[in-house]
Amino acid sequence: MKIASFKAAGRAGYGIVTEAGIVDAGKRLMDTPTLKALLAAGALDRLRKLAGERAAYALADVELLPTIPDPDKIFCIGVNYASHLAESGHPTPPHPMIFTRFANSQVGAGQPMIRPLESERFDYEGEMAVVIGRGGRRIAREAALGHVAGYACYNDGSIRDWQRHTSQFAPGKNFAGTGGFGPWMVTTDELPDISSQTLITRLNGQEVQKAPISDLVFDVPALIAYCSTFTELAPGDVIVTGTTGGVGAYRNPPLWMKGGDVVEVEITGIGTLRNPVIDETAVAASRAA
Repeated sequence: MKIASFKAAGRAGYGIVTEAGIVDAGKRLMDTPTLKALLAAGALDRLRKLAGERAAYALADVELLPTIPDPDKIFCIGVNYASHLAESGHPTPPHPMIFTRFANSQVGAGQPMIRPLESERFDYEGEMAVVIGRGGRRIAREAALGHVAGYACYNDGSIRDWQRHTSQFAPGKNFAGTGGFGPWMVTTDELPDISSQTLITRLNGQEVQKAPISDLVFDVPALIAYCSTFTELAPGDVIVTGTTGGVGAYRNPPLWMKGGDVVEVEITGIGTLRNPVIDETAVAASRAA
């Protein structure tokens, strides 16, 4: 299944994405009004029973939200592709490099990613997100994939100068509207071997990143085992698995995103996350008008 969170007719909800549109599950499953609540209830099978029902909305008529709008935790993994390690000059880390994002820094597919007033160094980072479906603590690597609900595309937009103020990345990763998440989650039954898929990022139609998921230094089971050791993972938590080589910061000259650009992150078997880019100055001007 493809499952999206969305807003329509002034109401936020979630549902199954079909060729005809979106089956509004949140309206039917009243006791689980959000995708996170559905996962916490272990109710994906209830959702599957709605797959043949009539779509309530055309996809073009809804505003897509971040796939999980309200996760308890978002863990992002730094320099976790061999090609990105090579271009950045980092040695292979002995453990995953982890930083956190806040939910309010995210936008859904089609929503603008915002270059803030404070910087012109707004970089793209095409990534794959793992959505936790079943929580747990100290999850064994061998059991880890049984805790995954599905996968989505992610753009971990980075304000590079703020990221590098210190060795802690969080300031450059949490400006409002800088993280794209979507367009939907694809459940694991449709992607039994996620490592065989390919990640591609395009800026204004030009391919700037491409790598197989198998190029991850720490794969999905390793990341779940590691993260669940120091904290309990909960349904709806998100692990953003890292970006591959080709980021704008290491190009000559550097390639930064700016207002008017369009950035796409595609993962085979999942779909394409597409976001326009706007400058915060334009946002302020439109509000003033």
